[in-house]
Amino acid sequence: MKASLTRLFHHHPIQPPISTHVSRQSDNSTHAACQLTFLSKSTVSHCYMTPSSPPTTTTATATTTASCIMGQENDSQLNLVGFSNFVRSNPRSDRFKVHRFHHVEFWCTDATNSALRFSWGLGMPMVAKSDLSTGNQTHASYLLRSGDLNFLFTAPYSPTLTRTDDPTGPNNSTASIPTFDHSASRDFSSRHGLGVRAVAIQVDDAVSAFTTSVAHGAKPSAPPILLDNRVTIAEVQLYGDVVLRYVSYSNSSDVSDSNPDLWFLPGFEAMTSSFPLDFGLRRLDHAVGNVEDLKSAVSYVKGFTGFHEFAEFTAEDVGTSESGLNSVVLANNEEMVLFPMNEPVYGTKRKSQIQTYLEHNEGAGVQHLALVSEDIFKTLREMRSRSGIGGFQFMPSPPPTYYRNLKKRAGDVLTDDQIKECEELGILVDRDDQGTLLQIFTKPVGDRPTIFVEIIQRVGCMLKDEEGKVHQKGGCGGFGKGNFSELFKSIEEYEKTLEARQIAEPAAA
Repeated sequence: MKASLTRLFHHHPIQPPISTHVSRQSDNSTHAACQLTFLSKSTVSHCYMTPSSPPTTTTATATTTASCIMGQENDSQLNLVGFSNFVRSNPRSDRFKVHRFHHVEFWCTDATNSALRFSWGLGMPMVAKSDLSTGNQTHASYLLRSGDLNFLFTAPYSPTLTRTDDPTGPNNSTASIPTFDHSASRDFSSRHGLGVRAVAIQVDDAVSAFTTSVAHGAKPSAPPILLDNRVTIAEVQLYGDVVLRYVSYSNSSDVSDSNPDLWFLPGFEAMTSSFPLDFGLRRLDHAVGNVEDLKSAVSYVKGFTGFHEFAEFTAEDVGTSESGLNSVVLANNEEMVLFPMNEPVYGTKRKSQIQTYLEHNEGAGVQHLALVSEDIFKTLREMRSRSGIGGFQFMPSPPPTYYRNLKKRAGDVLTDDQIKECEELGILVDRDDQGTLLQIFTKPVGDRPTIFVEIIQRVGCMLKDEEGKVHQKGGCGGFGKGNFSELFKSIEEYEKTLEARQIAEPAAA
């Protein structure tokens, strides 16, 4: 019988649809005025907003100017102390109510094939669509779902179908993602290849989240948009060309798992398949970004969200004798939304793998997505069986000595059979004072050595809420220093194989 960890859990040229106009007195100005327009598929409403006053809506015939003040950016200094000296605490400092990750949107040039590849490789069925067949002439979008994990793949149709300079022709109103823009999408794919455009989080109130964020230094990307009087979305810049998307629902009781138009976004139609897929993936654990400068990126995101520091690592913690990185993890109050960010370390023997990412991605972006499995052994058996037939390849496994020492580190949590299967599947194991962490990482999932996927299972930290329901504490097991170090080493070795080929081929010629 195959080992399972399930039992352990029980025991322990087109204009965007909305334009945001920002004016600055100088390049160094930390205040900006921005005009906000709220659009609805059925009506257009406008508001006047300041950080201290709620929006006041009017009808479309009584247009008013909406404005807000971009607040002073957080200029506090980040002083890295390293893994051993970092003291974890939770000040519960969120500036607005954050519930969970809602979805991740990939921008690509071919949504159909990109979605099918991820569906096959991750065991995530395609559950909803918005394309020509649903009346969307702006973009094709396909939604994959497994548990609470939602991946959206979006690609543009020809912009000639949605010309806005022709008052008699169709316009961008057919788009189910109203913040979508043809030129931005094409530029994104040209610069970055397949990549994450938006990381969406569900909040109590997207309008409040947006205005609060902008008031505390966030750079607006798309002001709040009301869809069918039920769902509101808004976007601010996260890092690079990636946006943080806020999603809120007017009435949570309207949400129905059987109708994506309700539980996801209006304009999406449900899809059914006779081929069942479920590898046991259940939600997004964290989304990791690679940035040029860690201090400014962390100060920026921390400043407008209020998120707190959950963990940090320096080159001394996870680097090798040849290269290194620095990393900080930000978390919301419940520590269910985790944003790690990495920066390269310079002046080392080898180029940092983070710098390699930044060069191939042409700037900052999402490095990898960590997906929670309810049974990592089942998930890995399924994924590895598809590695050679359209699925995902994995980073090299640790040496046998890693697993010979594993019983000492985790023998009280994992059985001998489970440790053996960890070795067979190449799973990394680490722990902290609260729980145990099992992880494995794919190789890059596209043509460029940029974005990849992590499969993770956290064991322990089970809590009971006021209603008597048992759930797992967010971030259980932390971010293992040992696993982080092993990942860094394996990526470095992978990059060496690419470099060896690049050196050998000119020599052979």
